[in-house]
Amino acid sequence: MDRERFWQVVEEARAQAPGPDDAEGVAGLVRAWLAARPAGEIVAAERTLWDLMADSYTNPLWAAAYLINGGCSDDGFDYFRGWLIAQGREVFEGAVADPDSLADLPVVRACAADGGFLEGEDMLSVAWNAHLAATGEQIPQGTCTIRYPALAPVWDFDDAGEMARRLPRLAGLFLE
Repeated sequence: MDRERFWQVVEEARAQAPGPDDAEGVAGLVRAWLAARPAGEIVAAERTLWDLMADSYTNPLWAAAYLINGGCSDDGFDYFRGWLIAQGREVFEGAVADPDSLADLPVVRACAADGGFLEGEDMLSVAWNAHLAATGEQIPQGTCTIRYPALAPVWDFDDAGEMARRLPRLAGLFLE
């Protein structure tokens, strides 16, 4: 499954999910759709998913997740990127290109107002669980190799001035 098809499946799931920001609902629908596909297609979806995770492994996006979620461990960053994938291609690609663009999303603004957080851990296992449901077996070891890029030097995410300089719109929502 190439990226184009993967994003189509995510968008179809988003259209059927109970709410537009419901990452868990989107993940469940994607998993169910994949479980009805041939095993090779499920494995290809796993590769595509983790390629997207690698593409989104950047310090600026991690800083955005840190602001939005009130802190962000390495696992938390994975779950945030799972949520981001569940938001669809346009939001994902926009956030990877400009993490500060997340400040435009109503769900992010709601988090700033009520202290919520964004995560989509279930999205990270959609292909794994679909393969298990379809075949009764785990995805074979070594099928997917994640190649995270080297991170640029990290700045202090607790430095409000630096965060405001790098992510001014998000900092305006979460630091004031």
